[in-house]
Amino acid sequence: MNWTSLREGWSRVGLTLTALLVLLAGAALPAQGQDLLRQFEDKVTTFTLDNGLDFVVVERHDAPVASFATYADVGSVDEPQGKTGIAHMFEHMAFKGTTTISTKNIEKEMQALERQEEIYLQLRRERAKGPQADSSRIAELEEQFEQATTEAESYIEKGEFENILERNGVSGLNATTSADATRYFYSLPANKAELFFALESDRFANPVLREFYTERDVVMEERRQRTESSPTGRLVEEFLTTAFKAHPYGNPTIGHMSDLKKLSRTDAKQFFETHYSPRNLTIGIAGDVDPEQMRAFAEKYFGDLPGGDEPLPVRTEEPEQISERRVIIREQTQPFVMIGFHRGSMQSEDAPVYDVLSDVLTGGRTSRLYESLVTEEKALQVQALPAFPGSKYDTMFGIFGVPNRGVSPDSVEHMIYDELEAIKEDGISQEELERAKTRARSDLIGQLDSNQGLALQFAQMEELKGDWRSVFRRLDAIQAITVEDVQRVAQNTFRRSNRTVAMIKTTDDEQQPTTAAN
Repeated sequence: MNWTSLREGWSRVGLTLTALLVLLAGAALPAQGQDLLRQFEDKVTTFTLDNGLDFVVVERHDAPVASFATYADVGSVDEPQGKTGIAHMFEHMAFKGTTTISTKNIEKEMQALERQEEIYLQLRRERAKGPQADSSRIAELEEQFEQATTEAESYIEKGEFENILERNGVSGLNATTSADATRYFYSLPANKAELFFALESDRFANPVLREFYTERDVVMEERRQRTESSPTGRLVEEFLTTAFKAHPYGNPTIGHMSDLKKLSRTDAKQFFETHYSPRNLTIGIAGDVDPEQMRAFAEKYFGDLPGGDEPLPVRTEEPEQISERRVIIREQTQPFVMIGFHRGSMQSEDAPVYDVLSDVLTGGRTSRLYESLVTEEKALQVQALPAFPGSKYDTMFGIFGVPNRGVSPDSVEHMIYDELEAIKEDGISQEELERAKTRARSDLIGQLDSNQGLALQFAQMEELKGDWRSVFRRLDAIQAITVEDVQRVAQNTFRRSNRTVAMIKTTDDEQQPTTAAN
């Protein structure tokens, strides 16, 4: 079929290809989130154990597999002052085994670990004295610490947690730590479901936190590679620190190097005890499973976990930004532009509008910034993020652009402002709005087609909003958005005094910024 001729024909009768695709997609997909919800109502079972641990079970009998996701409502935003990076460190620790997994002799190993920790805490205190520290004492403690570490690691059966799962057909084994949460997930054959309950309950009931200092070195090297040796990584860190002067969203998830160097196994244990109580966890299960059997396994393996208290949310609020903030990094590397505007959290009424704005600006080849920057060869890439770096608390609407060769980051910055000002002054078209709504429906359907996506999404919404159905209510909220809503939110958000700008400029680019749009 000659799509070019067909498109030209539609254009002559006043119907663009985009508009037709919108109409076709709207006809093919359910119109509202409630329509999708009805397809799941009879397939989803939720229950809560006496200790407060929530479960969401989704029956999907298409194939004999099941996906499991543990959503821990704790991220880098919850870290104590001076201990940035500890949430990510504990994620690593959760794969290191338990009192029964990954050990050759748990009694001797625990004695060695306690000795190692005692020496390290002495070493940390001595180092903290700075110029007054006793260098000979430090050298002595460092030697003792190395010996204690060697002994502790001699009792380890390395990688046993992963090996058990691999022998039983695991796939997609992974975990992630973000500003808002930590997620652990993998899939197994459905007849191995009980193995998940046995292993997952064990690692959160009996963590040993072995190899803490060895793994801390791994994380420090990860920081060197991804942040300190990466121009873009450094820029993102500077951007967040500048944008958030009070709220912990300004801290890097990987942690500050000075904090990482001082983290202890004791710190990780205290963090775990505070934030990994059953009341702060939700487990999602999706696949070829029987809900009543899952409930029985849950009671058997998780029922004895002590409930504990639900940790308090972050108390610090980011004050209203009253003036533009700018960061410029100059070096010989790929230029980069980051722009952020403060906005409300995922709980705010306008949260869905930012999803629409993101789609209108960079959602595909017909989006505004793609057409004006990428298609016109002004930028290699441009992307809007509706919530960055998190969404649980008041956050930012972010836009990132990579200038093309010969195009200054200042030019890209102001071309972005041109599109934002156009939305503020003239709004968006109904066609753009419908395209965004169609894409939201399509994206959700794509996520729901995966067992892992279901387990993660439903667990997250059950934990954060108390109901997995919020996955579909978000879609209904998007469907209710009007062009007037989009223009109003744009006018309230895209203000010069509300924005933070960070750029990488080449060292020979001394061009000064031109007057920015308000």
